[in-house]
Amino acid sequence: MSSTGGDSAAVWVLADPRAGTAAQALGIAERLRVPFRIVPMEWGPLAALPLPWPGLIGLSAQARAAIVPPWPRVVISAGRRSAPVSRWLRRQGVRTVHCMRPGAGAEDFDLLVIGRHDAPEAAANLLPILGATHRVSPAVLAAARDEWTSLAALPGPRVAVLLGGPVRGEGMEPSAALDIVERALPGAGSLLVTTSRRTGEAAGAALAARLSGVPGVLHRWGAAGPNPYAGFLAHADRVVVTGDSVSMLSEALATAGPVFVAGPPPGAPRHRALIAALEAAGQAVPMARYPEAPPRAPLDESGQVAEVVRARLLG
Repeated sequence: MSSTGGDSAAVWVLADPRAGTAAQALGIAERLRVPFRIVPMEWGPLAALPLPWPGLIGLSAQARAAIVPPWPRVVISAGRRSAPVSRWLRRQGVRTVHCMRPGAGAEDFDLLVIGRHDAPEAAANLLPILGATHRVSPAVLAAARDEWTSLAALPGPRVAVLLGGPVRGEGMEPSAALDIVERALPGAGSLLVTTSRRTGEAAGAALAARLSGVPGVLHRWGAAGPNPYAGFLAHADRVVVTGDSVSMLSEALATAGPVFVAGPPPGAPRHRALIAALEAAGQAVPMARYPEAPPRAPLDESGQVAEVVRARLLG
């Protein structure tokens, strides 16, 4: 129910160029069951500044030209750079939903969706959640289960291994990637391993050599053909995920199986806080406890946020 044209829609999504940031807003919009328009954000040089006021000056001229009426009823945004745009649209009478800390003007939104790991201050417009919203919905998992039926034939337990890498660095050390796989193998009938952009080519090559002949599938970031990521999650009996990606941690929680956090402790305090929050809520356990973990229910924060948006803002 999305489009990128200039047609009228009840909801707009201000889509940040960074896929993980855009996914937080899109994950909510896709659960609303109403038409929505994707408005691509393209940043100009001023977007890097902490702009304290509502406005469109952070946008490129092309992106500004796309912000024209008819206005939607609700706009959903994510990330600091899109916050001034959302606040400007609120001046035009649009209801606003914003994910992540907006910087200035936190009170200038109808609904603020912020992870508990970011320790947001209590406010009337705050909706704290566990992790981050995302696009891996129950419907997406069901469709992936049907699309990737070949994965069901792999020996169980099927263990999905989701590898990230340093938030700021030159890629994951091959030895670190191999260590995670070695720890996952004893509890696995097969491994469903995926790397990400931050994992790096060296770690990917080391994994390919080690997993040759091991039952399962290795998907290296950027490989040709369909991406089996959702299929891995849909067919996994267990999920092992590195703690350096808020997005992957949150998406792993959409599954019904146990989630294990692997790799060295991330350097970013907010990532460490998220892992602690997930463990305290019984949604994730350290890799040291693999393969044993208490049962847990799938987490659907995106769906819960969508329910609040429907009730409060779409009526």
